Amino acid sequence: MSEMLRHALAAAALGLAGIAAPLAGAPGASAAEPLVTQGIGATSCARLAADLKPADGLANPLNLILYAWVQGYVSAANIALLEDSAKHIDMSALDDRKVLYVVFAFCKANPDASPIAAIDEMIRMTPKLAGKWEPGTVAWDE
Repeated sequence: MSEMLRHALAAAALGLAGIAAPLAGAPGASAAEPLVTQGIGATSCARLAADLKPADGLANPLNLILYAWVQGYVSAANIALLEDSAKHIDMSALDDRKVLYVVFAFCKANPDASPIAAIDEMIRMTPKLAGKWEPGTVAWDE
């Protein structure tokens, strides 16, 4: 693993720890705290939709957790897309407002589904940009 990648992963882990740690005393923490340890992407839409407040933006701890998770998920999807077809999603188009309302609407309409299904659909429907990528450049096993 390259040193740059190692630093990026360490920074991401510290960032997530920084988000998760204050939640215990934050407003709305009772709803958000279990989702931090369970994994927000794997929770049921019924549970998530009941507590998600898109109008509050990233000031709401649960909204912030969801948005951070989506950014990581789409980043991983971009690596897979680049490896497979040298295309990727422009993540700057996925602002917090769009992501929160997409997941909220999907979860309200599909309470038995999970937020992963909403993001997978968003990834499928989002236009892809061409990118330069050499397959095999992410050396996870080294």
